[in-house]
Amino acid sequence: MGMTMTQKILAAHAGLESVTAGQLINARLDMTLANDITGPVSINEFDGAGFSSVFDKSRISLVMDHFTPNKDIKSAEQCKKCRAFAKRFDIDNFYDVGDMGIEHALLPEKGLVAPGDVIIGADSHTCTYGALGAFSTGVGSTDLAAGMATGQAWFKVPEALRFNLTGSLQEGVSGKDVILHIIGMIGVDGALYRSMEFTGPGVRSLSMEDRLCICNMAIEAGGKNGIFPVDEITDAFMRERTDRDYTAFAADETAEYAAVYDIDLSAIRPTVAFPHLPENTKTIDEVGDIPIDQVVIGSCTNGRLSDMKAAAEILAGKHIAPGVRGIIIPATQKVYKDCIKAGYIDIFIDAGCVVSTPTCGPCLGGHMGILASGERCVATTNRNFVGRMGAVDSEIYLASPQVAAASAIAGRIAGPDAAGSTTKQERSR
Repeated sequence: MGMTMTQKILAAHAGLESVTAGQLINARLDMTLANDITGPVSINEFDGAGFSSVFDKSRISLVMDHFTPNKDIKSAEQCKKCRAFAKRFDIDNFYDVGDMGIEHALLPEKGLVAPGDVIIGADSHTCTYGALGAFSTGVGSTDLAAGMATGQAWFKVPEALRFNLTGSLQEGVSGKDVILHIIGMIGVDGALYRSMEFTGPGVRSLSMEDRLCICNMAIEAGGKNGIFPVDEITDAFMRERTDRDYTAFAADETAEYAAVYDIDLSAIRPTVAFPHLPENTKTIDEVGDIPIDQVVIGSCTNGRLSDMKAAAEILAGKHIAPGVRGIIIPATQKVYKDCIKAGYIDIFIDAGCVVSTPTCGPCLGGHMGILASGERCVATTNRNFVGRMGAVDSEIYLASPQVAAASAIAGRIAGPDAAGSTTKQERSR
């Protein structure tokens, strides 16, 4: 019986010739990850279990990205605990204020994750790194504590869904629209504990940023992980960031899939997920007239340079609508600097937006853009659950940077081709 990409990676890391769906295995880990929310919990479990050493200080990443710079005393204490742990074990990959970024954008940028790796993180969107042909998945803080100490984790080998991609995306359509389309099609539990494997000739038309976005939201369909094959785009991305060796795993032709979905990328339209689930999707043509109060462009899903560029191209020479708050959050310090060099920051500020230091911030209702009662937000984030960004009766609409930027200008949910200009006279009304 053939194996999928995920099954091959897990078999290699478990020291087995093959594995099958449902099999329980112990696998060695290439990277473990925690942030300023989950890290303290993992550290408490680590100490409570009596561990006195980490398995490899170069294979642990601690990223202070959710509430940093610290927004209150509790968040300050959480980061303090992580700082002390990093100092105690001389952790190589500790990122704090000044050099931190949103974890799932930062690790690929730093070359810390690579094809063929097995990565666990105490954050559900750890599945992002499947874009590089790795097996990466979110775990609980107890499992992470054990992983940091032993370098191993146990898994039930997932069965897989295959998404056969053909064609290429239209202008103004991105990876965010692809994954929202898929989640709308299969539902938030359509891939429950399954590997979402993306294959087919359409893969080559997707940028690495598109792939990172798609895999990031695999968890929103219930997926154990998302994964793309390694190709020349992957290799080029890795060569720019690291000289480490890595192994590319390809699915067998005889691999078994629980289901196969054929998706024509050229047929996908800009897509918006309505409250209060990512599966509640509509194309931009079906949205209707929905006024908004806030737009957030950033997050581990859409905070990379290409996302900033897409937003800047729409906002250039224009101004957001009266009464709309525009919040731009580059995902890393490097993305922030590149935005400055490209002139995007000037565009954002001239358009009436505020630009934040890298942070998860408003995505989880943390800071930098909490919603009041009854307010609506178009966000390039990954979840729109009840109360996710603030008041329980606020509303979050998930969309691409293109749709978010166009919506900020229009003052209502709008597609990229509807972005008009707002004059100074109109702003003063």
